[in-house]
Parts: sequence; structure tokens; C-alpha cells
Amino acid sequence: MSAALLAQDPHKVSEERENILEVAIGREVRAFRHQSGMTIADLSTRTGLSIGMLSKIENGNTSPSLSTLQTLAHAMSVPLTSFFRRFEDVHLAVHTKAGEGVEIERRGTRAGHQYQLLGHLGANTSGVVVEPYLITLTSDSDVFPTFQHEGIEMLYMVEGEVDYRHGNNVYPLKPGDTLFFDADAPHGPEALVKLPARFLSIISYVQGK
Repeated sequence: MSAALLAQDPHKVSEERENILEVAIGREVRAFRHQSGMTIADLSTRTGLSIGMLSKIENGNTSPSLSTLQTLAHAMSVPLTSFFRRFEDVHLAVHTKAGEGVEIERRGTRAGHQYQLLGHLGANTSGVVVEPYLITLTSDSDVFPTFQHEGIEMLYMVEGEVDYRHGNNVYPLKPGDTLFFDADAPHGPEALVKLPARFLSIISYVQGK
């Protein structure tokens, strides 16, 4: 194979800063701050983030964590996904470090049931939205939540044991087990057999649903 055919460098980073996720997020943060009529000092006071850190975020010089973005979104009363709206046509990757997932309250969430969102890409070219959660159950409850929503879902058991209902069937899940199902049917934990229980829940559905 000639050297000419190997001239393209697959690892080359685009020089167009418009295509950098951090820059796109930073511009949205600045735009929403201006729209809210806040100075960077005001936003610092509301969020507890330093002025220096906020400046780095707005200038695209740092990659904010999901929890930081949620704090900013709450302070400016905008959806978390709005920070990604100008980056919809770019292939994205979200790196969420251990312990930095955003805690989410889902319908039926109760004490002892913790849902952590591990990443979110928002609108993307695939036309599919994927929501990865790490679910931790640490205490028993008289009534367990039943979920029913669009799309498909996959559970991967990490720790503990749970009897999980899907429709009319109940599946005993132990570490290493996987359950893949149509999420339109009623589903949820039937019995917490061994606590603490921890499993990954990956939900996917058509964008716009």
C-alpha cells in the first residue's frame, strides 16, 4: 500500500473550534446567563461555583461534569439538554467519572431508591435517545414502583438480588444477569431479595417521544 493512501490521520483533531463540545456548551451557558440578566458574579453566588471556573466553562476551556451542568441549568431555570442544542449534528461522547452521575427523581422514587443518570447526549444524528442509569436500592418498601414508558430497556445486575416483574412474568436477577425487554409493558422490582441491590438500566427510545 502506498504512502499516499495513508496520508489521512484518523486521530487529527479538527481546527474548527465551533465543533468542540466545550465551546458549544460554554456559549450556551453565557447566552442563558445574559438572557437571565445575571452577571458572572451573580451566577457564582447562585451556584457556589467560582467566578474563575464559570469563566473557564463559558470560554470552552474546561469540560464541566453532568452535576455542574445540572447546577447551572437549575440556577438559570433551563433544561439540562439546552446546553447541547447547538451541537446536535456532532458525534458526541460524555465521560462521567465515578460518583459524578446526576441523581434523578423518577415517578415512584422513594427513600432507599437512588437513580443516577450516567450520561446524556440530547438530540443526535442517530434519532435515538439513550438514558443510562445506575439504580441502587438500599432499603425494603411495602409497595414498589411500576414503570411503563416508550422504548426498550436493558437491565444488568451488578450487586444483590432482585425479583423483577415485566408484564405477567417475574425474573430472578442475580449479579451478572441481564434482562432486555419492551418498556411499554408494566415493569419494576417485585421483591428485593438481597440488599443492597445495584443494577444498570439502559433505556432507549425514538427521539421526540
